[in-house]
Amino acid sequence: QVQLVESGGGLVQAGGSLRLSCAASGRTFSNYAMGWFRQAPGKEREFVAAIGWSGDNPYYAESVKGRFTISRDNSKNTVYLQMSSLKPEDTAVYYCARSRIITSQSTLYDFWGQGTQVTVSS
Repeated sequence: QVQLVESGGGLVQAGGSLRLSCAASGRTFSNYAMGWFRQAPGKEREFVAAIGWSGDNPYYAESVKGRFTISRDNSKNTVYLQMSSLKPEDTAVYYCARSRIITSQSTLYDFWGQGTQVTVSS
C-alpha cells in the first residue's frame, strides 16, 4: 500500500513563499509521475502541477506558472512544490498524488495524500 504524506503548509502573507513536501512510502516511487492539486473552500479540486518519473517535463496550471516549481528527489521518495509570490487566491488544501502519466486529470491519479493547508493572508 502506498502512503503519501504532505507537509510544509502554513500561514503566509501575500507575496511570501512556502515549500511543500510529499513523502511517499514504497519502493516504486521513481516509476511514477507525481502531481499536486488543491481545493479551496466551496470549490472543486484543481490541478496545480505535475512532474515525470525522472523529474522531467514539469507541467503547470496557468494560474501558477512562473510562481510555483515542482521538483522531486527519488533518493528520498519525495516530491516538492516551491511556491513563491503567493496570493490570497492560492489559499487551499494542497494534495499530492501519484499517476502513471503526467496529466492534469485527477481521475488518472491512483493514490492521494491527506493534504496540507496553505493560507495566504492579504
